[in-house]
Amino acid sequence: MKVLVVGGGGREHAIVWKLNQSPRISKLYCAPGNGGIASLAECVDIPATDPEGIVNFAKDEQIDLTVVAPDDPLAMGMVDMLEANGLRAFGPRQRAAEIESSKLFAKELMNKYGIATAHYQFFDEYDAAVRYLDQVDFPVVIKADGLALGKGVIIASCRKEAEEAVKAMLLDNKFGKAGHRILIEEFLTGQEVSILVFTDGITFAPMVSSQDHKRACDNDEGPNTGGMGAFSPSPHYTPEIAEYVEQKIIKPTIHAMRKEDRLFQGVLYFGLILTDSGPKVLEYNARFGDPETQVVLPRLETDLLEIMEAIIDQRLDQIKISWNDKAAACVVLASGGYPGSYDSGFPIEIRTKSECLLFHSGTKRTPQGLVTSGGRVLGVTALGSSLKEALDKAYDQIDSIYFEGMHFRRDIGKR
Repeated sequence: MKVLVVGGGGREHAIVWKLNQSPRISKLYCAPGNGGIASLAECVDIPATDPEGIVNFAKDEQIDLTVVAPDDPLAMGMVDMLEANGLRAFGPRQRAAEIESSKLFAKELMNKYGIATAHYQFFDEYDAAVRYLDQVDFPVVIKADGLALGKGVIIASCRKEAEEAVKAMLLDNKFGKAGHRILIEEFLTGQEVSILVFTDGITFAPMVSSQDHKRACDNDEGPNTGGMGAFSPSPHYTPEIAEYVEQKIIKPTIHAMRKEDRLFQGVLYFGLILTDSGPKVLEYNARFGDPETQVVLPRLETDLLEIMEAIIDQRLDQIKISWNDKAAACVVLASGGYPGSYDSGFPIEIRTKSECLLFHSGTKRTPQGLVTSGGRVLGVTALGSSLKEALDKAYDQIDSIYFEGMHFRRDIGKR
């Protein structure tokens, strides 16, 4: 069986790594892939945001399954295009993927179906948004409506910061079209937990819990990023909370999407916050999270290909999904300056190998060796019998890795 994975980050490396373990796959491709993925799959020089190029390649190579992993191609309708050409694809169709690509749609869906979330208002005019700031309590959250690489969220501690964020999005075009409409949202406090869910639109199967670290610097300081590290499981996500979330958040969301004629088939990500008044939804993603995937998939015992095919065929209820009881930790090594501007092309030195998994995000293979090619460069992932053991292994491995400007958080999982 020939399988193509669309994307080129750490999430896609983890997906390719897991799919590579399936005995049914005879050939793996990844478009565009990266320097690490190249050791497991044949990388194809087609951007993830080129649906026509992906469709033509899948037709020419007679690909049996195309896994569309990133948010942008899902929002562009790549799955719809593949299916329209008679090709089998994993991932939600465009109308279902809007649960991530439009925060306004997601918020209205939650309000309509009684799914707990933060209070909010939407704006597309600067003056109206700034006037509204007179009515809010600080801190407050400012979000771009559309897709912004996980960086379109600003927590403003005072009115001046909030006004600057509104200006950056609505007037300065900082996030392009994604920020032409913004959300001003109540700031919620509590532990944040990521729950990824396999669903065929009717049946759902939650994955093991995880926690992400969004801020660039230690102690949750600095700007938001795509994610600087993660660990699994979350000690805060108790069986009692899990049962509540499944009944009051996950099940109603999947039901709501079906009722709205937006059947969701794929991986639905729930970004939750555990507040004093109960769990609430911070955000939905229409795909595997990054870097949560790098700590969740190493704990999966079941063949990922089997799960994906069951979802496509709406027979998820017929398979049993198993997980190991280990803890997993991932620490992201980023380029200097990330999530702002940064330079690339620096040689990556890995002096010693260990049992850690190195999931590549922004790397490229050149005649001179492996070099940096993105903001997030490597995700160092380790498994252990405890979170401390997994973290110790990951940080020990980091001591043997170097590239110019390399920075990372030293407090992943420490809270």
